[in-house]
Amino acid sequence: MTVLGLGENVARKHGLLAQRAAAVAATLVDASQVSLLDADDAASATGSGRKVLLMRGPQAIGRQGAARTVISYADPASESALAMTLAAMAGPGEPIAADPESLAVFALADRLAVSDIPVLINGPTGTGKEVLSRFIHARSKRAAGPFIAVNCAAMPEHMLEAMLFGHQKGAFTGATGASEGFMRAADGGTLLLDEIAELPLSLQAKLLRALQEQEVVPIGATRPIPIDIRVIACANRDLPTEVAEGRFRADLYYRLNVFPLSLRPLRERADDIAPLAFGMALRHAFNPARVPCFNDAALAMLKIHAWPGNVRELENVVRRALLLAGDATTITPDHIVFDSPARLIDVAMAPAEPIVVAEPAGRKLSSVVQLSEARAIIDTLEACGGNRLQAARELGISERTLRYRLASFRDAGIEIGRMAAGGRR
Repeated sequence: MTVLGLGENVARKHGLLAQRAAAVAATLVDASQVSLLDADDAASATGSGRKVLLMRGPQAIGRQGAARTVISYADPASESALAMTLAAMAGPGEPIAADPESLAVFALADRLAVSDIPVLINGPTGTGKEVLSRFIHARSKRAAGPFIAVNCAAMPEHMLEAMLFGHQKGAFTGATGASEGFMRAADGGTLLLDEIAELPLSLQAKLLRALQEQEVVPIGATRPIPIDIRVIACANRDLPTEVAEGRFRADLYYRLNVFPLSLRPLRERADDIAPLAFGMALRHAFNPARVPCFNDAALAMLKIHAWPGNVRELENVVRRALLLAGDATTITPDHIVFDSPARLIDVAMAPAEPIVVAEPAGRKLSSVVQLSEARAIIDTLEACGGNRLQAARELGISERTLRYRLASFRDAGIEIGRMAAGGRR
C-alpha cells in the first residue's frame, strides 16, 4: 500500500486532520499522487502529483492551478475540515467518500480488482455504480486498457446487438461499413454493462456465450473473434426477482454474479454527503480559486434530506447553491433548494375520473416536464387496463423503455401507483 506524502510541518501543525484524511485516502485515492503540505511549505514543494496545502484560519477552499488546492480550517476535528480535505485529495474520476460502509465497499473492490472475475454491482440509480466500476478498472492490471461503458437502456433495441457484438459491411440495411462493436472495443480492458436488467432476453443468450467463451460473432460473420475482457455489470433492479418473473436468464445472472457488490442510497450514508458536496463545489464553482464553503447549518440541512435522486440530485442542489450564493464566501441554508418531484395519486385506488396531480411548488421546468411525461404514461396505462405492452405501443415506445421510465419515476420519488408499478404484460 502506498503511503500518503506528508510535508515536514504537517504532523506538527495539522496532525489530527492529516491522520483522519490519510486513513480514508488509503482506500480511495492513489496516495503516490497526493501530498498534504503546510501552506508555509508550498514554496519548497517538489515533485509531481496533486498538492493539498493546509492552514489554520476561517473556513475556505480554492484551487491554485489544476494540481494545487489550498484549505483553511478552524477545527481539525470538524466534519467540514475533513470533507474539504477529502474533496481536494480526489483526482478526476476518483471516488469521494467518508461513510464507513462506503469505505468498506471500496476496500473490498480494491482487493477484487486484482482478479478478472465478473462483478455485479447493485444499487439504486444515481448511487455511483459507474464510479465504483471505474475504480475497479483503475486498480486492476487492465488499467492501461480501455474502459468501455455501455448503458443497455439507452441504446435503441433494434441496434443493440450490432452495437454490442459488431457487424460486417452489408450485414443489414444501412450497414455501409463494418463495426467492431463495444465488446471488441473493450479488448484488453473492462466492459461495463450498465442497467443490465434492460437487456432483451433475445440477446442475453448471445451475451452469455460471449462471456463464457471470450469470443464474439459479429452480425454477418461466420467465425468467432477472440476477445479478452473483464465484465462489470450494474443493476438498479432486483435481478433475482427479474429471474423469477422470467425477464432475465438465470444462467446469465449466475455468470455475472460471481462477486456481488452493493451501494446503498445516499440517505443511508450520510457521512458521504459533506465530502461529496465540497467535491462538487470544487468542480462546478464559477471561480475555482474562491469556492463558497458550506457552513454547519447547510451541511446539517443536506444530511437530513431523503435524497430520492441520490448523488445526481445532490449535484443539482450544489450547482443551484453555487448560483444562489453568487459572490458570497459561505453557502447557508438560504442557498439550499431541493428538487420537488411531482407525486401522482395511486391510480389503482382512484375513482373513475380524470387523474389529478398535485402541482409542485415553484413550477420548475424540470418538474413540469417530468410531470407531463408521468401524467401521459399513467393516463395511457389506465386506458390500457394496466397492460404495459399495449401502453408502450400506444405511446410509440418499446416496453423496455416504458419499464425504464417507470423505474426512473420511482427513483425520483414519484408515486406511480400499483397499476403502473405491477402492470401486466
